Amino acid sequence: MTDICSLSLTAVAQALQKKELSAEQVAAACLDRVAATEPALAALLHVDAENALATAAALDKAGPDASRPLWGVPVTVKDALSTKGMPTTSGSRILEGYTPFYDAFVVQKLREAGAVILGKANMDEFAMGSSTENSAYQTTRNPWNVNKVPGGSSGGSAASVTAGQCFASLGTDTGGSIRQPAAFCGCVGLKPTYGRVSRYGVIAYGSSLDQVGPLTRNVTDCARVLTAIAGPDARDNTCDPRPAEDYTATLASRPLKGARLGVPREFYGKGLSAEVRTACEAAMQTARDNGAELVEVGLPHTDAAIATYYIIAMAEASSNLARFDGVRFGHRAADIKNLEELYVRSRTEGFGQEVKRRIMLGAYVLSSGYYDAYYRKAAQVRRLIRDELLAALDQCDALLAPVSPVTASDLGSNTADPLEIYLMDAYTLSLNLAGLPGLSLPVGLGAESQMPVGMQLIGKPFAEAQLLALGHSMEQALPTIGSPKL
Repeated sequence: MTDICSLSLTAVAQALQKKELSAEQVAAACLDRVAATEPALAALLHVDAENALATAAALDKAGPDASRPLWGVPVTVKDALSTKGMPTTSGSRILEGYTPFYDAFVVQKLREAGAVILGKANMDEFAMGSSTENSAYQTTRNPWNVNKVPGGSSGGSAASVTAGQCFASLGTDTGGSIRQPAAFCGCVGLKPTYGRVSRYGVIAYGSSLDQVGPLTRNVTDCARVLTAIAGPDARDNTCDPRPAEDYTATLASRPLKGARLGVPREFYGKGLSAEVRTACEAAMQTARDNGAELVEVGLPHTDAAIATYYIIAMAEASSNLARFDGVRFGHRAADIKNLEELYVRSRTEGFGQEVKRRIMLGAYVLSSGYYDAYYRKAAQVRRLIRDELLAALDQCDALLAPVSPVTASDLGSNTADPLEIYLMDAYTLSLNLAGLPGLSLPVGLGAESQMPVGMQLIGKPFAEAQLLALGHSMEQALPTIGSPKL
């Protein structure tokens, strides 16, 4: 059973098609792995074992279907994605007990592709955090070292994939929440171009920033999942109308030889830890050794990205979370005397500390007298950041940069200082502001911490095919980091 769980998604999918494995056999293996690892990891908020086994049995009865790329493959999904008949809380007490009557677009696409959904992955409450310590229910731990954070806010998804509980998971990325946990846990994570994947059925944090994407064990698996979930959706008016591509068909189309990769000088300055720098420099040398040309590029407004992002993200969060008031949605306080008390107590009891902080900051920057000074200015700087990234990408095929300035931190080490946590997003959030795709790859282990180090390839809008092809070539050239001994 353990051997099944150590296979890649692609290998399992092929074995299922050849009837070397049954869907029920694979699902049972993953559920056994969940039972064995969850006490140490706490990666999942809900395990839907009965329905997963029933779905697998039904697939076996119907027989393999080559037109369904994820036929019989067990996956998990972040708790921010609506799942019909399965609890969806977005990691918050305010939605405790909520069970949607519909699937998010991406969940629907997983089911259509033949995937078996095992359960819901833990997350920072409403995706607000970088460590999955802000969940209202439990703290997820890193499979490489259970005393370390898995990253966030999709930490449950990354930990679930890395620990072998499933073969892929879906996360959401608002400021790095797929790429950073992928880097911390040593797996592959892709934030697609804004609009490439529908946000229908995603519990929103920042509507102009959120994007759904896959976390997998390798780039081939990532391409396979993106092929299944991408495409137009009339229910999301920010979703791009162009049809989905077969991203697996073009993985061999971009070797490193002859590739031109941009290295943003601002990402390699003060703040980058010595062990992350060493691992990144080794990966860049590997790219050169395989024929890639590395050129330095400048992104002068990088220093302004954190302030810009948090003004915009918190403003959008304040607006999006207004609906959770005990009347329209969410927890309702008991024994209330009037409408004002209903609102105040319901939201006070339902939201966690970090969510309250961001709602208040968002309300402040949108308030009369401060809107022009903060929000309007941030929107202008956002455009400058996008223009700089596009100008840099005009000079090369992709940018190559660290995902995080540090490896995974100790549990509890940053919870007392929110600003320290915000600074950890310095290398990821520019892509969300610009709506560009980013692919996180494991490139080594930190010499001191022995924890995974991730680098991201940053691409042009809707250039996921080229980005995945370059990532595949990088992956083939780099030494593997192995698997955690969990």
